Amino acid sequence: MHPASKLQFERMVGEFVRWREVPGDKRSPAPAWWWGPAMELRHIPEQLPVEWCAALGLPDGATCTAGAVVFLKAMAGETLVPWPYDFPCKAGMAEPEVRDLHPQPTDDGAFQP
Repeated sequence: MHPASKLQFERMVGEFVRWREVPGDKRSPAPAWWWGPAMELRHIPEQLPVEWCAALGLPDGATCTAGAVVFLKAMAGETLVPWPYDFPCKAGMAEPEVRDLHPQPTDDGAFQP
């Protein structure tokens, strides 16, 4: 596994643990940012470290492929994507409330002449 992929997968395992610690009714939907790395790792037969296997609920000696399946199953059936600050818990904001996206300085259309 490429070192960058390994680092990203390690971050995902940590996020997964924090996400699973939140009670189901307060847990945000599984984040969409897990999708890409999980798809990349789904065909890698390399064994996961024992700590990652335990964190993901997999037996010792499980592969990256099995780890990717855990993430893909977590996202199965999700219809909403959480905002990064709504992870791992659902936000406490009221439904009609809307978040404003402020224009960024690099967006040429953000500032009218």
